[in-house]
Amino acid sequence: MDTPTGSLTSDPTPPAPADPAPADPRAVRRAAWAGLVGTALEQYDFVIYGTASALVFGDLFFPNASPAVALLASFAAYAVGFAARPLGGLFFSRFGDRLGRKWILITTLFLMGGSTFAIGLLPTYSQVGVLAPALLVLCRFFQGFGAGAEQSGGATLLTETAVTGRRGRLASLVMTGAALGTVMGAVAWILVQTLPDDQLMSWGWRLVFASSLLVTVAAMVIRRKLSESPVFQDLKRRHEKPKSPVKEVFRHGRKPMLLVLFMNAGISAQSYTYQVFMASYLVSTVGVDASFVPKVLMIGAACGGLAAIGFGILSDRVGRKPVYTSILTALVLLPGPSFVALNTGSPAAITVTMIIGFVLAGQGAVGVQMSYFPELFGSRYRYAGVTLGREFSSVLGGGVAPLICASLLTAFSGSWIPVAVYMMLMMIVSLVAALMAPETRDRDLASPVDATAPARSLTETSPQ
Repeated sequence: MDTPTGSLTSDPTPPAPADPAPADPRAVRRAAWAGLVGTALEQYDFVIYGTASALVFGDLFFPNASPAVALLASFAAYAVGFAARPLGGLFFSRFGDRLGRKWILITTLFLMGGSTFAIGLLPTYSQVGVLAPALLVLCRFFQGFGAGAEQSGGATLLTETAVTGRRGRLASLVMTGAALGTVMGAVAWILVQTLPDDQLMSWGWRLVFASSLLVTVAAMVIRRKLSESPVFQDLKRRHEKPKSPVKEVFRHGRKPMLLVLFMNAGISAQSYTYQVFMASYLVSTVGVDASFVPKVLMIGAACGGLAAIGFGILSDRVGRKPVYTSILTALVLLPGPSFVALNTGSPAAITVTMIIGFVLAGQGAVGVQMSYFPELFGSRYRYAGVTLGREFSSVLGGGVAPLICASLLTAFSGSWIPVAVYMMLMMIVSLVAALMAPETRDRDLASPVDATAPARSLTETSPQ
């Protein structure tokens, strides 16, 4: 490493870091818009892909399989994107803590948007055979590779830019952007579903993916004027940028990284179960009309986006840990009642259930994460630590959740009980991890020490 590591170990006289200069209000506004719009693109890409997996990809790319197998194959291709996320996180986090948050966020933006646009140009199975699903998986891989550093980068930038006492509110805008992306994805599918079935299956679905180009351009315009965070600027000024942030995370930041991993695994599993699996469950098992699914997703996401801000503000006032653990406790109890409500087939019951799922798992809990997780890490490898913890947990949670849920549903003859048990067990893991995590509200983000470090180390390394 290029700098002494005494501040991260037991050296009793480390140099005190200078206080970073506060960002001006214009920089804060740019950071907020950049985080919101960039995450909107990421979520838009994932929502339109997830909805297509549930509604059309089985027929387009896996036509020779039975409906159940085609659905499993579609969700398996969906999981590939999540498997690629930690690889993208490993790659981009190395540069996020060395070159800055801004340029990585611009790069990931192009990679995500370009991959999604390419999906809309792919030939189908009827045109080129097995090459079609292979190309679909490849595009999905690059889509996930780019997304691997997107939310974590936006959260890190916003948390480091916000003034103390308002980090939760500002960082939660990342998940408001995610909600906006879900709404836009739902609207795109609502519009193309007004087409006759033959037009929807021939070119209508392609328009949905091609539309990501517009979102990409809009996000790019905003991010061009983005400023680096005051914390990173201070690291750069003091020449303390690490040569290998990933190595530093595994050497010094294992504890907060593992906390992030397990605190997010259950949330990720439930979030994508509501957003992706339940869309197919409503159509294939409950018998809901397919055109109803994007509408209920849109309503749920809109409510979730508002909840993200609300929970972010609440975490600024009462603390990250009590808000986060309260949400997780509710989510342990939610799966059973959710499936009971969904199986009534009542549009009102389904809508309320999906709203609660989005408010708590989809955006609410993750809105708190956006400030909580960056605050767990020291300044030198914060981007890498948040990215690695969140993206590896996304594979264990959200990436395989729709596939596991569909497999359990098939293996147990359509019973939802094993799916609910799986959702509850995953959430219990996250709740236990959250109970072990420290409170981080308003901690000094310029400190190189993690929030999980012993009190003695925190005292030794605090500014004098």
